[in-house]
Amino acid sequence: MRLVLLGPPGAGKGTQAVELKQALGIPHISTGEMLRAAIAAGTPVGLKAKELVESGRLVPDEMIGEIVEQRLAQTDAAGGFLLDGFPRTVGQAGILDKTLVPLGARLDAVLYMMLDDAAIMERLSGRRTCAACGSPTHVTGARSKKEGTCERCGGRLVQREDDREEVVARRVQVYREQTEPLVEHYRRRGLLREVPAAGSVETVQRRMLAAVQGSGS
Repeated sequence: MRLVLLGPPGAGKGTQAVELKQALGIPHISTGEMLRAAIAAGTPVGLKAKELVESGRLVPDEMIGEIVEQRLAQTDAAGGFLLDGFPRTVGQAGILDKTLVPLGARLDAVLYMMLDDAAIMERLSGRRTCAACGSPTHVTGARSKKEGTCERCGGRLVQREDDREEVVARRVQVYREQTEPLVEHYRRRGLLREVPAAGSVETVQRRMLAAVQGSGS
């Protein structure tokens, strides 16, 4: 299966990607992972990306496309992959199409995790992370015996900078403007599989697997 995972911040893409890669036996490939791998390997494009990242500049679409092509050509992706974080724009979708041609591959489905803005805000602004061990929790979940303390290691629970309400609102706005047009793009191509992202991890996982099975592969 060759899949793209699409959805707004807070939809649970990372959590579901872990479940899907195990269920389907395919690698989960994120933009961040690809960039880090290319940089660590010291490839020509990785060295160029390293210079841009370290200077705080954005890596251009063409360079991302080259990194994606190199990653998808690796043996573990020969039988399929789950792309997360790429494409982010309709332009990048075109780059992905061109990347797949020399590999003799095509997308099987785009899994669109749907979540409304109110639910996104509640999920992300209420998220807390242990400063010591990194374990996540939520203010609406089970309360710690000691307020603000991690149940696992006793570390201090903090709110990530990008989980503050005003930052979440900006992230959602950017997603709606830049990435959401991909929904209609892939719907027109008959690849879109809409999956409600509200509910328990297990419930959403069942929906995701049903959507994959309905892709005709």
